[in-house]
Amino acid sequence: MTRPIGFGSCALSVLVWAPSAWGAEGAGSPPVAWWVWPSALFVVTFLLGIVAVVAGLGGGTVYVPIVSGFFPFHLDFVRGAGLLVALAGALAAGPDLLERRLADFRLALPVALVASAFAVVGALAGLALPTRLVQTGLGVIIIGIVVALLIARRSDFPRVTHADRLARALGISGAYHEPSLDADVAWTVHRTWRGLLLFVLIGLLAGMFGIGAGWANVAVLNLVMGAPLKVAVGTSIFLLSITDTSAAWVYLNQGAMLPMVAVPSVVGMMLGSRVGVRVLERARPRTVRWAIIVLLLFAGVRAFLKGLGV
Repeated sequence: MTRPIGFGSCALSVLVWAPSAWGAEGAGSPPVAWWVWPSALFVVTFLLGIVAVVAGLGGGTVYVPIVSGFFPFHLDFVRGAGLLVALAGALAAGPDLLERRLADFRLALPVALVASAFAVVGALAGLALPTRLVQTGLGVIIIGIVVALLIARRSDFPRVTHADRLARALGISGAYHEPSLDADVAWTVHRTWRGLLLFVLIGLLAGMFGIGAGWANVAVLNLVMGAPLKVAVGTSIFLLSITDTSAAWVYLNQGAMLPMVAVPSVVGMMLGSRVGVRVLERARPRTVRWAIIVLLLFAGVRAFLKGLGV
């Protein structure tokens, strides 16, 4: 099955089949109550909300492979909920990130407009592709981002000698206070056109896989455009609130939204994200970088093996 079935039929199948599958280890073992699923999702997404903000992933990047791998929900519903999870985390964390200057509106707006336009195209394509192909592709892409982060020699505070013409025209620059250095760090960006072109691809992949694309946002903003890692992380979280809205409407219109999956996930992510913002402010840039690598590696390997049927 590559397309979501009717909402009523799916809700009934989840309520009936999931508890029995949970307790299927022994023939005489009693089935687990239906509320175990939303309760487990709430706990998992609360923890993901904390670490996802620190890693700049938006939550959906690790949410989709983890929930699709360990919970008995169809991938279409998990992808739809994954977009809402990333959107909820971004909306919860965005105001604090802007106030603390860890996110920059002028940096986020142009790339978000490009990515959101192509996220709609990606969402339509993702719902039409076979589920196993999407799952395998998700794992390959995330593992590729891990490799790119591992071979990057300098990413905490990239050296940008001068802004390019487009960055100057858009006024993309700023400063934030770095507690680990006890100093204000001024920054600007370069290679802006290259970054915008890459966000076309990011939008397509975000809509196709339903993962929010925070994994790629950070890499492009930091490694290509030269924003400091914390600014790249914070801006990545903020721009998800624009990008994910476009793709989420496509999944909602196609019926790929299940309240039993989406509601506890969104609530847990929003609460966890509020805690994550305060952790991000005091975290060392190198710690943030390794949090990104560990989370992406785990999520990527899990998604790849799931797609291969392992």
